[in-house]
Amino acid sequence: MSAVLIVEDEKHLADGLRYNLQAEGYTVDAVPDAETALEKLNDNSDGYDVVVLDVMLPGMNGFTLASKLRAQGQFVPILMLTARGQAEDVLRGFEAGADDYLPKPFELSMLIARIQALLRRREWFHRDQRKARSSQAVFEFAGRTIDFEGLELHSGSQTVRLTLMEADLLRYLIEHDGRIVSRNSILEEVWGLREDTDTRAIDNFIVRLRKYIEDEPSRPKHLLTVRGVGYKFVSQSQEVSPTSR
Repeated sequence: MSAVLIVEDEKHLADGLRYNLQAEGYTVDAVPDAETALEKLNDNSDGYDVVVLDVMLPGMNGFTLASKLRAQGQFVPILMLTARGQAEDVLRGFEAGADDYLPKPFELSMLIARIQALLRRREWFHRDQRKARSSQAVFEFAGRTIDFEGLELHSGSQTVRLTLMEADLLRYLIEHDGRIVSRNSILEEVWGLREDTDTRAIDNFIVRLRKYIEDEPSRPKHLLTVRGVGYKFVSQSQEVSPTSR
């Protein structure tokens, strides 16, 4: 039975979500602020499988809580609830370490579907990871090692913790080594988001991933942009061309 922590200050909404998620078979706790949520997660970091986190909270907001959790090495999947669903809110949530977002108001069925998707993605990292090279648990290239099971990227003496969304994207790009992948395919096949989701969220992730894997992020040799199309990962470094940077 999966456990969900709801962080929502609107009591009627929190109570409604708790009731309906419990009816779906989840174990659910609800807290009204980020400070209480942080205490509960620090006391029992492995006790929750998903956090449903509202952005607008009294005191510490949802962005700050997500950032604190990731900085502490807690990588429980986070579904962030945004009041408007505007691009800047989505991008800021992803930057803070959220794994998915849902704009208010939302249908309960959509919330449940997003939670289930996060749980499936988390399970995929711990199952059948050594069946083939493309889905192996560890991938090495250019002096770097990506541990998909541990959600870590090692480069020399440095270790970077990856969120599920970062690891999902890296795995997908590696599986298509040397081939161009479109932004829409990333949205749909990697994160299960709609085609009309703002693709700047992907661009933002690419910028961050380049900081992890490139010697010179401004002159990438492994994670290339194909203008007007999408991106291409190459394990054997390539020089930057006019259409790939």
